[in-house]
Amino acid sequence: MLQVNYIRENREKVLERLSVRQFKQPELVDEIIRIDEERRQVQTSLDNLSAIANASAKQIGELMRSGQKEQAEALKGETASNKEQHKKLSDQLANTETQLHNLIVQLPNLPHELVKTGNTAEENETIYTHGKPAELPASALPHWELTAKYDIIDFELGTKITGAGFPVYKGKGAKLQRALINFFLDHATAAGYREMQVPHLVNEASGFGTGQLPDKEGQMYHAGIDNLYLIPTAEVPVTNLYRDLILKEEEMPIKNTAYTPCFRREAGSYGAHVRGLNRLHQFDKVEVVQIVHPDQSYEVLEQMSAYVQSLLQELGLHYRVLRLCGGDMGFAAAMTYDMEVWSAAQQRWLEVSSVSNFETYQSNRLKLRFKGATGKTQLAHTLNGSALALPRIVASILENNQTDKGIKIPEALVRYTGFEYID
Repeated sequence: MLQVNYIRENREKVLERLSVRQFKQPELVDEIIRIDEERRQVQTSLDNLSAIANASAKQIGELMRSGQKEQAEALKGETASNKEQHKKLSDQLANTETQLHNLIVQLPNLPHELVKTGNTAEENETIYTHGKPAELPASALPHWELTAKYDIIDFELGTKITGAGFPVYKGKGAKLQRALINFFLDHATAAGYREMQVPHLVNEASGFGTGQLPDKEGQMYHAGIDNLYLIPTAEVPVTNLYRDLILKEEEMPIKNTAYTPCFRREAGSYGAHVRGLNRLHQFDKVEVVQIVHPDQSYEVLEQMSAYVQSLLQELGLHYRVLRLCGGDMGFAAAMTYDMEVWSAAQQRWLEVSSVSNFETYQSNRLKLRFKGATGKTQLAHTLNGSALALPRIVASILENNQTDKGIKIPEALVRYTGFEYID
């Protein structure tokens, strides 16, 4: 959530950076500034009235002590009307604060200066490409046919149990899933991330804190009776561990990792591009989250990007790194790198990770602050990244490693799977 003081003092810059996102409601900025001015005027009037009430109370006390009871009672009568006015102003202040909050939460984060204007994925900026496409025979199959051939993932059985987008992993397919989870977690802890096991359902405050609510409620599964939401990513519960905290500066950076299933309704998703593992309603993911000093967050973003790339390199995958344009970034992000793996069988790029810096957008919602050496509190910066999401990694491993003997497991994974081939 943006800070109202910043919006008021940097109106032109806010409008310029929102235009990079192709934001469709720039008039909200001026409405926020107007409501904030009204709020400040009411607050000033309320403060003045409180000062008068305090002065009157002191004067009444002095009159009573000096035996001037009649004058004290007269002054008490005068202050009664002030109490009514105080109640009226307090109600008005609460109303304007609610209006202001409801407007500010509609504004997305401001893109970093390096983020380019754009509206679609085609306008994202490719900043690095690693490796070469796998050379496959003409008979190469897409992963949804390979999973049926080797009986390792059953999409129809998942549809029977739940519905489309909830596959059942079987035999070596299930072991490959477990191997990847352990591989990613082991590497994360070796890189200094502390492993956490967190709830898979969160309350509204948690969804609001990381920016999923009210922006993405239509994409989240909702348990209505208890008013809880199934998590779309471990980022939500892990980051919310630090909601309403004031950290010590020396505690940062805080580095956490967690494996969780993720649940996304993906409303409106259909077509060949979402076939098989390309887009699911339930999938597994290992997440990395950092809370850092504002002066270090963009250096940390580069470090997190390099870390995710190191996992892809160990798995022997051909990938590219994109810096997302303004219109393709998530609501809460200031800058995002996407990592995409090349699927030789589908002849297309598959997104497998997003690494984002949210600057103070989440921490302002979370009231996540730290106290430096001066004793002054300020908002921390939060970052997170997929390290990694499993479905498209599995799809890429299956498709890019087809051989006459079966599907060859990447060497780095063999000690986790216990087998070299899916056959």
